[in-house]
Amino acid sequence: MRVLLTGAAGWLARHLKPMLAARGDSVLGLDIAASPCTDVVGSVADRAVLARLFGEHRFEAVIHSGALHKPDIARYPAQSFIDTNVTGTLNLLEAAAAAGARFVFTSTTSLMINQAIRAEEGDSAVWLDERAGPLEPRNIYGVTKLAAEGLCRIHHLERGLPCIVLRTARFFPEADDTHDEIDGANLKANEFLHRRLTVEDCARAHLAALDRAPQIGFGLYVISAPTPFRREEARLLKRDAAAVIARAFPDAAALYAKKGWRLPTRIGRVYDSSLFARELGFRASSDFAAVLAALRDGAPLPFAHDPAFVSPSAALAPG
Repeated sequence: MRVLLTGAAGWLARHLKPMLAARGDSVLGLDIAASPCTDVVGSVADRAVLARLFGEHRFEAVIHSGALHKPDIARYPAQSFIDTNVTGTLNLLEAAAAAGARFVFTSTTSLMINQAIRAEEGDSAVWLDERAGPLEPRNIYGVTKLAAEGLCRIHHLERGLPCIVLRTARFFPEADDTHDEIDGANLKANEFLHRRLTVEDCARAHLAALDRAPQIGFGLYVISAPTPFRREEARLLKRDAAAVIARAFPDAAALYAKKGWRLPTRIGRVYDSSLFARELGFRASSDFAAVLAALRDGAPLPFAHDPAFVSPSAALAPG
């Protein structure tokens, strides 16, 4: 398959592009930043660039992982988010529909988090799956990604474009830009309980979506490591997460103590990716049990943690 991969310089694409190539796909990487995975330096907001590339390469598929992200809010004006995340997505959708290609869009679970969820109001953890709503994104990043999802939907409805939207949980390697109260690797390990996946699993989910898009037509899915929790545990998760964790993983507290880590005392939200697992037969290969297995065996942790990582968009930010 001839595939256009946007965001080629990004963390996801540097794992996804080799996977595509390894199975025999012909992949062209597009990004505003030069990188080992960038074949063409250019912007999705530039219709002339896209017209030339589609004309030259006759793409059969688009994986649109390029975007400005939440940390970019501090570096870019709101208009840049509109240009890249909305106009750029529209340009790609129109080109893909005209070419008869299939489309996979990398969205974000962040757009599901309104201010009340962010502040962890209420006495229960919020269960977040594809039915969650109403959606009230709390920043320009979420607003533009939600708008782009809507563009994906109408291009399927109006033009028959096979399109799958993946609302991905966290998979970035760098330190969290809002939480620094515990060690970054400890925080990432905790998040595998309810809001994270590995970049490798995220890439594999994109491959599954790419392959099934023509059969599904349009699909929207939450993508995260499978949570060990059940909906009926939501109230207790908010009050005493350690008790729920101990039931599922009796040795977790001891393993964490040995490493000097802390388990979460309360969990305010849980991402449920079970619909994607059911409809596409996909399951993330790394979960919280894999984290504990690594601690138990003294093996490398099954996720990347790199506090020094700098995204390509940061290096190109104005000023």
